[in-house]
Amino acid sequence: MADEPLAELEQTPVIAAQIFGDRLPLAEQYASVLSEEGVLRGLIGPREVPQLWTRHLLNCAVLSEVIDADASVVDIGSGAGFPGIPLAITRPDLSITLIDPLLRRTTFLEEIVEALALDNVTVVRGRAEEKAVLKMVEPADVVTSRAVAPLERLARWSAPLIRGGGRLVALKGRSAADEIARDWEKVLRMGIRDLSVEQCGTILETPTTLIVGKRIESGRDARAARKAKRRS
Repeated sequence: MADEPLAELEQTPVIAAQIFGDRLPLAEQYASVLSEEGVLRGLIGPREVPQLWTRHLLNCAVLSEVIDADASVVDIGSGAGFPGIPLAITRPDLSITLIDPLLRRTTFLEEIVEALALDNVTVVRGRAEEKAVLKMVEPADVVTSRAVAPLERLARWSAPLIRGGGRLVALKGRSAADEIARDWEKVLRMGIRDLSVEQCGTILETPTTLIVGKRIESGRDARAARKAKRRS
């Protein structure tokens, strides 16, 4: 039986130029690879191809609105690169680490990083909670994720990777407020407070919903910050 033809990638939306600016060709190259190799290698489903831009690339790229200049970012459970790759394309000033446990995914991510010449991106294979990963990856200003786990579990994995005073910024859906109501006490015990639901990408037809929280700064964090300030 002949192979089923790949679904056709949707045309680049006009609004993509506003979001990606002069780096739009990189986003288009990424979308093209996802629509072919991404499907063939089982990284995205074929039904996602016709909505790659509207549901995935733009939805993730607008995360740049809530991240400060020159910040360090860790993206856990990166999969095919969401949200880390669109964010890296949009914001070359950021230092981004993509973490995923599966070899076929990290291999794909490394190929994408090389093909797009994203010198602000590092790929790490492993689970965010593993000791080897925690030794390898410095705590970041922002730890993000997309459709990885319920809030309690996500906070448990993310907290050790967030520097004191840094933020959890998780892409979520309609259940965001319910997750906070259910899990906030457990999340607070993990050292993350001030949980809130926020939106970015209001220029999109469907804005991106976020759960945002702040990592409690410990005495150790404060001492390290004072030492770094004296050295500078």
